[in-house]
Amino acid sequence: MKKINRIMTNICSDDLVKSRDFYTKLFDFNVNYDSEWFIHLISKDNKLELGIIDRTNDLVPEEYQSKPQGFYITFVVSNADKIYEIAISENFEVVRKPSNTFYGQRRVLLKDPNGALVDISSPIPDFKF
Repeated sequence: MKKINRIMTNICSDDLVKSRDFYTKLFDFNVNYDSEWFIHLISKDNKLELGIIDRTNDLVPEEYQSKPQGFYITFVVSNADKIYEIAISENFEVVRKPSNTFYGQRRVLLKDPNGALVDISSPIPDFKF
């Protein structure tokens, strides 16, 4: 059967605590599990999950323990500018300040503590394509 029961992104991390703090300060994640090798975050409505795993853990094949490239994670929120304000106050690395896209999103780009590109977007009200 092709039914999907759950999907979760896992981020390989050099610093689990820094990564946990990055995602919990920006978004409405609660820490569901916290250990020295893995942290499981779940949104307050229990619909979204994010895992953070120690990059050098035996569960991560050696060829996948390098810094991330060729992908980014998008979080759709109600107000990207508010997330940007939090990022600035926490001294998180900003790749691109908030701007409007041609496809109707307000978008800000951040770099997480592991080097992953994080796209935070919110719909522009009353946008007409």
